[in-house]
Amino acid sequence: MSEETRERQEEFAALIGIDWADREHHVCMRVVGSNTVTSRKLLQTPEDIAEWIAGLRSQFPGRQIAVAIEQSRGAVVYALMQYDFLTLFPINPVMVAKFRQAFTHSRAKDDPTDAELLVDLLLCHRDKLRAWKPDGEATRRLQILAEHRRKAVNLRSQLSNRLLSLLKVYFPQAVELCGSYLFYPVACDFLAVWPTLEAAKSARKETIRKFYYAHNIRRPETIEQRLKLIAEAQPLTTDAAVIETHALAAAMIVGQLRSLHKFLLKYDQQIAQTFRSHDDAGIFSSFPGAAEAMAPRLLAAFGSDREHFGSAAEMQQFSGVAPVTERSGQSQWVHRRWSAPKFVLQTFHEYANISIRYSIWAKALYEHLRAKGKGHHTAIRAVAFKWIRIMFRCWQDRVPYDEIAYIKTLQKRGSYLFGRIADAQQTTPMQGAIIG
Repeated sequence: MSEETRERQEEFAALIGIDWADREHHVCMRVVGSNTVTSRKLLQTPEDIAEWIAGLRSQFPGRQIAVAIEQSRGAVVYALMQYDFLTLFPINPVMVAKFRQAFTHSRAKDDPTDAELLVDLLLCHRDKLRAWKPDGEATRRLQILAEHRRKAVNLRSQLSNRLLSLLKVYFPQAVELCGSYLFYPVACDFLAVWPTLEAAKSARKETIRKFYYAHNIRRPETIEQRLKLIAEAQPLTTDAAVIETHALAAAMIVGQLRSLHKFLLKYDQQIAQTFRSHDDAGIFSSFPGAAEAMAPRLLAAFGSDREHFGSAAEMQQFSGVAPVTERSGQSQWVHRRWSAPKFVLQTFHEYANISIRYSIWAKALYEHLRAKGKGHHTAIRAVAFKWIRIMFRCWQDRVPYDEIAYIKTLQKRGSYLFGRIADAQQTTPMQGAIIG
């Protein structure tokens, strides 16, 4: 071990690797300056963790301890982040898997061994690792709320797809009577009142008409068309066993969707409240089309630690937006990163897709790539790639985005995008202001 490496290690009293699990974790510890390695199991209980922490304080009073763990969030991290003498190093599980494969040809996975590998990574390659610095409370709250809301939306999509499958079996007309989005309150309320075609046929026309009016569906043509559909509709099946069982299952899902809708509204309220009070809200609200839906998610993706990403390229690579080039001999293959944080990748991809309707240059870039034969998602990733670079600069400088100023910068640089903008929007007031 070189002198530089030894000095770098000695800033910590011990190196600890934790291979976490739901109920108990495998912990491996190596005291710096010694070859002694100890292992133990740590239960996922406040009492066991507190006892272990107290033992570390007693063993290494006033010293820092490095802890490597295969996650940056979760119960273990939340439990350890409150102790200022622990420096956490989140390790990508893929890195540990590759490190394991280098020494175990059988590719067998063993928790104690993984904990030891984490210690070895800290011992030999800590200069390539980055210590975890937790974001502020408001940012962490926003990150958790945004991710949990996204999972709730995914669950809503799963339930509405399941409901659609049920309706196709016994009440296919409901899709037209309720609208395309079965998770909307109007659809759930309709099916709660009239779960079968027979129930809808037995209702008075005026009752159904009042229902649509109460749900802001007031176009006479639409209402009359649906009333006519109910009157003329023929049941797909008259088998009571099929109708009653499927209607019961549909009612269960409708109840879940109605409950989900209420909680999604609560998520939206808490996200909006947390975002408005955040110091960086003005920055992320300034991006075209971000609005209430995407601005909090973009802030959550970047976080509040300006030292976490050394450059825009690091953020592009971390998010999975940046293309990956693989070379072997004469072969070369460019593809997107497969192993990326899904929520962050979704955030940038979805925002880029929205931005082409609100940003002049984003639309010009998208149309340019599509004209060259690129697919929709490939073009959107290219727009996202460029947006990350812009957002990173605004985030680092703590300044809001200015669309006109950016397009004028494109003009000064002689960018091909400005030429496309000028050709496409010569008559628009904003374009005239930019060129003038």
